[in-house]
Amino acid sequence: MTNDPLARFGEVPQFSLTSSDMTDGGPLRSAQYGADAGGADVSPQLSWRGFPAETLSFALTVFDPDAPTGSGFWHWAVANLPVSVTGLSAGVQSLPAGSLVLPNELRLTSFSGAAPPPETGTHRYQFIVHALDVPTLDLDPQSTPGVLGFNLHFHTLARAVLEATGVAGGASAA
Repeated sequence: MTNDPLARFGEVPQFSLTSSDMTDGGPLRSAQYGADAGGADVSPQLSWRGFPAETLSFALTVFDPDAPTGSGFWHWAVANLPVSVTGLSAGVQSLPAGSLVLPNELRLTSFSGAAPPPETGTHRYQFIVHALDVPTLDLDPQSTPGVLGFNLHFHTLARAVLEATGVAGGASAA
């Protein structure tokens, strides 16, 4: 049985999410692995288009549903991206005013790269952009990505998914 965290959400229309740093279903590049896994913790370049005209803001999540935790592993959670933002550069350090980066599993407010433990197989890294029906989500800056997900459940008009894979030692093989 494959763990599909989106299965619990209602169906919504899809739009396009692309990256010059990875392909859907393909392996992550070494830069997208964590520094402790031989990578550089560099977020990939992302671009999105085709979202509904009534979109008022975006949220971005990066999740590994295959982490051996029982609850997956959140690598990045960004809320309140303005509707005028339709992409992020690789290694983005500064997000638009009003954007909110929530602490990830490592309690960092930045992208944490892949670091699958040995003998845990291939992990999926789900980069998801959510088109929202509100200009901002009123979240405590210390909220968890799970709280963001709860709010996204009620405000997502459409979503774009790009899924890459990673394995233990993958940064050296990438």
